[in-house]
Amino acid sequence: MANHYTYKTERPGIVFIISAIFVFAFVLWGVLSVDSLNATANTALDFMINTFGWFYMIVTAFFVAFCIFLIFSPYGKLRLGKKDDRPEYNFYTWIGMIFAAGIGVGFVFWGVAEPVLYYLDTPPGVEPGTTEAASSGLLYGSFHWSLHVWAIFGVVGLTLAYVQFRKDKPALISSAFTGVLGDRMRGLPANTIDILSVIATAMGVATTFGLSALQMSAGLSYITPIENNFTTQFIIIGIVTVLFMFSAMSGVNRGIKYLSTVNLTIAAFLLLFVIIVGPTQFLAENFVSTLGSYISNIIPMSLQMTPFSDSEWLGNNTIFFWAWHMSWAPFIGLFVARVSRGRTVREYMLGVLVIPSLVGIIWFVTFGGTGLYQEIQMNTGISELVAEVPETALFDMLTHLPLAMFTSILAFVLIGIFFITSADSASYVLGVMTSKGGLKPMLSIKFIWGFLIAAAASVLLLSGGLDGLQTAAIVSALPFSIIMAAMVIFVLIMMSRDLKSLKREESMKQTEQLKEDIKEEFYDDWKQEVYEEIKEEMKEDKQTTKAEELKDDRPESEKKND
Repeated sequence: MANHYTYKTERPGIVFIISAIFVFAFVLWGVLSVDSLNATANTALDFMINTFGWFYMIVTAFFVAFCIFLIFSPYGKLRLGKKDDRPEYNFYTWIGMIFAAGIGVGFVFWGVAEPVLYYLDTPPGVEPGTTEAASSGLLYGSFHWSLHVWAIFGVVGLTLAYVQFRKDKPALISSAFTGVLGDRMRGLPANTIDILSVIATAMGVATTFGLSALQMSAGLSYITPIENNFTTQFIIIGIVTVLFMFSAMSGVNRGIKYLSTVNLTIAAFLLLFVIIVGPTQFLAENFVSTLGSYISNIIPMSLQMTPFSDSEWLGNNTIFFWAWHMSWAPFIGLFVARVSRGRTVREYMLGVLVIPSLVGIIWFVTFGGTGLYQEIQMNTGISELVAEVPETALFDMLTHLPLAMFTSILAFVLIGIFFITSADSASYVLGVMTSKGGLKPMLSIKFIWGFLIAAAASVLLLSGGLDGLQTAAIVSALPFSIIMAAMVIFVLIMMSRDLKSLKREESMKQTEQLKEDIKEEFYDDWKQEVYEEIKEEMKEDKQTTKAEELKDDRPESEKKND
């Protein structure tokens, strides 16, 4: 039976004021001077990729190694909470909420688009339009949405859950540092970390909003005569912002929980539908091949750079995805932490890292593989279409399968619910991060963040469309990636201390148990020995008594002789 916890409300502080002003100023900049924003963002993007691309690659690989280490290490038995805490949600609901928190948007947007894009825009050293290009498209699509992305989210979620529920610290990124350094990190240092985290999260979430609006607009253009343009996208963002308010008013345990379950069911249905009515054998063979390539190539792909060429492919793709995932890691991480209370570290990592990674490979092979099959075997021209308008990829693929209108509408609903749950989750997380870590932020603060993120997404779409969204994610992620690397070190310090304490407690319990066993064994031996002695004495007394009785029973003549 699930536990029920009471979460408190905290009023917003300086972190909310500064970060909200920054995001509002960004929106104002985009409204007043789109060209200036676009030019500055592109300059910053080039600088980030050329100077820190290597850092994004190595730090992400480090997160994967750390998460795998935790699964097999003694740290895995530590609990994200008190000793008696147990999970608040059942497993299916928990996994559904993790996906619906925002990552589902990425799966739906890039599931077809990414593998098909890489068929023509290939990784370095691969010839476009070849069998190798198709295989590399599936491999890199799976690579960008499996272990690495979930390791990024998992590290942040683990740290926040650990400091909140085990250490009784506020739900803030800075709590990972104050939990070890104490008062030395309070005040300005802690506020700086939290402000940088909020800004990175805001940009990452705005990117997600923008992607959802792009894809919903593309879906509408397939289902109805409505044009796929900025006006449509802007209206969609406005409508979803209003809808998310109703979900936000219901709270995490009702709005997000129920919508997440519905969305997971729709996503599972679409996945099975494409597997069954699509090129099933082709997909099965590609799944085995892609999984094998992923396992055998994960280390070289994780550490791949192109220092001897001018290729921009890694910067535009792998580095973008790592940076984007890092920029919204506080958002996903804090939300995942919120719904993971009571689970052990090992159970948490298996649920957050392994299961979604496997689902990611299945999803990208199924949807991307179907798109590639249509391109190569059916000559539908989807690769050229996706190269121009990537948000149309899913709907174009579905048009070449049975029940195209029904599945397109279902996909549109899926994206819409993902959009609403992402908005709800984002406003909740940003509310927590700017309300001193209180896990029940004021509704007004959630609404303010919902409007600001919607406005930021609109500005990014206006300034550069998909490119503008990608640029915002990469640029905003750098400060937080450094914070994340430090978080790993500090959470490991806390866990090491707790593991030593746990071992001491277990050792003391074993010693006490040993004492009890020895005492009990000694008592049993002593009791048996006393029993034998008493028995022997009673036997001797009995014999003496009998001898006396026999003596008394002799004739008087014999007694006189005595």
